[in-house]
Amino acid sequence: MTATQAGTEEAVTRAENDAGFARTLLATEGRAIPDAAIARVAEIADGSGATARVLSIARVHGVAFALPSPGLLPTKAEMTAQREIVASAIKRLKRKGIPATGHIIGTRKAAARICEEATRQECQAIVMAADPDRNRFIADMMWTQEPQRVRRRAKVPVFLVVTEA
Repeated sequence: MTATQAGTEEAVTRAENDAGFARTLLATEGRAIPDAAIARVAEIADGSGATARVLSIARVHGVAFALPSPGLLPTKAEMTAQREIVASAIKRLKRKGIPATGHIIGTRKAAARICEEATRQECQAIVMAADPDRNRFIADMMWTQEPQRVRRRAKVPVFLVVTEA
């Protein structure tokens, strides 16, 4: 990396940190949303007009014989847990003064759906809780590395709030 590229990347990172975002997507691949992620959304919010959209992914475990199978879909308990995660995040965001809405999507391809949702909702940034980065070969097989896949795929800035495992 040349000095010019490093300087440009540093300037972009600084601009992203200094700029406020009017519309932010707070996403999770199914894990609970920590207070640090809520605080990060509040930190990058663009003043009083900022809004947030909360998205939780209910994991579909696969297909059977190339057809959707009811046994592989999220159970009622899993869907209830995801609803509670979304409701809790919305409540905490509203306490911080950020109007928020949210919903749940069931999918096998969480990174793609999170990026699609950010585009569809015209979000300017994505915030996710994440585990520390792992070796890329191993990480491609781990559901907990989904935030890193979102970071690689998204067309908007992605802020990962690293939580210790």
